[in-house]
Amino acid sequence: MADISAQLVKQLREMTDAGMMDCKKALVETNGDIDKAVVYLREKGLSKAAKKADRVASEGIISIRVSADYSNAVMVEINSETDFVAKNESFKELVEKTSNMLKDSSIVSVENLHKATLEGIVYEEYLKTQIAKIGENIVVRRLANINASINGIVNGYVHSNGRVGVLIGAVCKEAKNAKACVELIRNICMHAAAMKPQVLDFKTFDLDFIQKEKIALIAEIEKENEELKRLGKTLKHIPEYVSRAELNDDILKEQENRFKEELQKQGKPEAIWDKIIPGQLERFIADNTLIDQRLTLLGQFFVMDDKKTIEQVLEQKSKELNDDIRIVEYIRFELGEGIEKKVEDFAQEVAAQMK
Repeated sequence: MADISAQLVKQLREMTDAGMMDCKKALVETNGDIDKAVVYLREKGLSKAAKKADRVASEGIISIRVSADYSNAVMVEINSETDFVAKNESFKELVEKTSNMLKDSSIVSVENLHKATLEGIVYEEYLKTQIAKIGENIVVRRLANINASINGIVNGYVHSNGRVGVLIGAVCKEAKNAKACVELIRNICMHAAAMKPQVLDFKTFDLDFIQKEKIALIAEIEKENEELKRLGKTLKHIPEYVSRAELNDDILKEQENRFKEELQKQGKPEAIWDKIIPGQLERFIADNTLIDQRLTLLGQFFVMDDKKTIEQVLEQKSKELNDDIRIVEYIRFELGEGIEKKVEDFAQEVAAQMK
């Protein structure tokens, strides 16, 4: 059996938010392989799925610039070591100048930014002068620069605290309708900032990923049901499917036929079935796309109209404009996501509790 150190247990606990002893058991079962231990905890319903990005301690600002005609938008994340420096006027000025420089350029990578010129100085050298002036390490971590498609627009949103930013590009069939979507796209950016969808839609998922997520999701629901049963409350439904990627036309047709059989047994007039069945199918899809609702922008229910998914909101707007509005680009930055926070050694404390 692999030697399971207190530090390894601590690391797994930070990644999953599971209990200490559960983490130790998972590592024992997986022979110290931390990636397999994460999967083990999820499949046992013991991981609380705390995202590592939510736990990192990185400071700085995310800044966005959108052109007046919504044809271009840029977003940049600039990190500092402390929150104190992130609020410093000199740091804010650096962010402002960098953002405006990007807005007026075609720079699409940090590498290209470092080679560009700002105020007559190569940006990399300019940044060094600002680091010396401010007295703390500063890093331009990443940037996005997107242009609108033909008959399209781009829009963005950055939260007031500068810690979350989103850019979205949308396209219409008719150029005249694109500008009518400006406010809607900004509202969807605000939704994405709050609800944290990881990808645009279910088409990003492969079947292997879906199967792993299904196992974890069902384990999670079963764990919740244990507590609900203890409290004498209604148990949560365990879905047969978890993504639109699994719901092909044959499955939906089969479900529609089941609804028809049920309506017939209930004695409902066939003339009104077409008013009932669409709603039933919508409910069926909602109950069986939980992974999409968690992870995809189009599959989430809109925070400003929680009866409709983002996809349905776009369909409704399309009908209003007699067009076909589609989101073609989605980029979300959260300050510091994926950056390891500074480790404080409390291995001895962990070891003491494990004895």
